[in-house]
Amino acid sequence: MKKGIIAVVVALTFALAASVYADKELPVYKKGDAVYVCACGAGCDCMTMSRKAGKCSCGNEMAKTTVEKVDAGKIFVKVEGKELTFPTKAKYACACGEGCSCGTVSQKPGNCSCGTEMKKVE
Repeated sequence: MKKGIIAVVVALTFALAASVYADKELPVYKKGDAVYVCACGAGCDCMTMSRKAGKCSCGNEMAKTTVEKVDAGKIFVKVEGKELTFPTKAKYACACGEGCSCGTVSQKPGNCSCGTEMKKVE
């Protein structure tokens, strides 16, 4: 019985550590941050967001805006008077490493705003 409890605790600890490590790969956006976002609207599922100008994963130019709020796992911005929401957890992120400051994230594969191919977040 004791070994079973210890095994569960160890497994939960590894799961928590893995999720915390995965989150470190993603940039953190907060209220007031200047960002570039995919402005295609609700019909587009790339949901690309970056700290630098560039193209979305869907190929369109990103629009410059400001983070209005961050709440319940979503980032809220306004583009041309319309509120858009982006998830705080992305499926893809810029793979340039620590020296890169573009902070590009997306729900679809593609290149980040600095030109490097994004990697899948695990």
